[in-house]
Amino acid sequence: MGFIQLHQITKFFNQDFKPAVDSVDLDIEKGEIITLLGPSGCGKTTTLRMIAGFEQPSVGKIQIGDLVVHNDSRSLPPEKRGIGMVFQDYALFPHLTIEKNVMFGLKKMNTREKRKRVKEVLELVGLDDYGRRFPHELSGGQQQRVALARALAPRPHVVLMDEPFSNLDAGLREKMRFEITNILRKANTTAIIVTHDQKDAFAVSDRVVVMNDGVIQQIATPKEMYRCPKNCFVAQFVGKTNLLTGTLCQDLKHVDTHIGKVCLPQRTENLLDQVKVSIRPEGCHLVEQGRYTGKVERVTYSGEYQEVELRLPSETGVAEPMVIYAPVEQEVEVGSVVSFDIKPELVALVD
Repeated sequence: MGFIQLHQITKFFNQDFKPAVDSVDLDIEKGEIITLLGPSGCGKTTTLRMIAGFEQPSVGKIQIGDLVVHNDSRSLPPEKRGIGMVFQDYALFPHLTIEKNVMFGLKKMNTREKRKRVKEVLELVGLDDYGRRFPHELSGGQQQRVALARALAPRPHVVLMDEPFSNLDAGLREKMRFEITNILRKANTTAIIVTHDQKDAFAVSDRVVVMNDGVIQQIATPKEMYRCPKNCFVAQFVGKTNLLTGTLCQDLKHVDTHIGKVCLPQRTENLLDQVKVSIRPEGCHLVEQGRYTGKVERVTYSGEYQEVELRLPSETGVAEPMVIYAPVEQEVEVGSVVSFDIKPELVALVD
């Protein structure tokens, strides 16, 4: 039994249309950092808002610890759920100092207790010298840490964060992923984060929940999800991939595709004839005498690697497109024919 339990959570905004969130089951352990990941309109923010109490499920049950916060007969208001919320725009009060912003939610403490708690959480987020400043005097990353400190101050059961990195530039975004994760770990706080960015989700999460059309597609650790995506949607959403259709060979270890046999990382129990395989571009490496050959159509330099788009001859007579990554120091010319092999570790069967 998880510390936070969502059972068959469904949300209709209009009964004439399909639900925004459809029969979601999710168990979250105490101290775990979970990310709801998916494209716009997939239901992730609606799920977060139902946990917070800002939206009411049409059907289902939500339990936090021993407390049922929503079922068919009752629904607790947000302030009674033991939840800390960090909004996308941080929602700091511009006319209040940082100390007073953090102190805002500490209703049941006396003045001395409030000051002590504010000092504790500002130290936790590394802003203990900024208490007398105002929000406009802080950077975006510092404002985000203030918002997190305010959410943590009342010692909530869980902290909810809605797109916490979306307002930050690339350099600060990477820094804040580490800092936010570090703060949550130190506080031993259970957290649920919503994002549409795969890098954000993978950098901060113990487990990632991929959603699409209101339905959970897969729940897994970042490594497991990337290496073993459950279906085509997950494979394409959590990074680039090549999807090939083929026939499973009798050894259950190879798939016969239009470009030739592709080796799986291990034998499968999947006995279907027609299957799809996901091949990550970084699982393909250029060699002089490789199993596969293709003509280079385009090369895109990304800084960390070169993205090489190929056309491979196939049994159907139609050239099969393929994307592979090549080291930046390797010379790859458009129009040339290159040879490569595929690492089985980054090949997966998908639904």
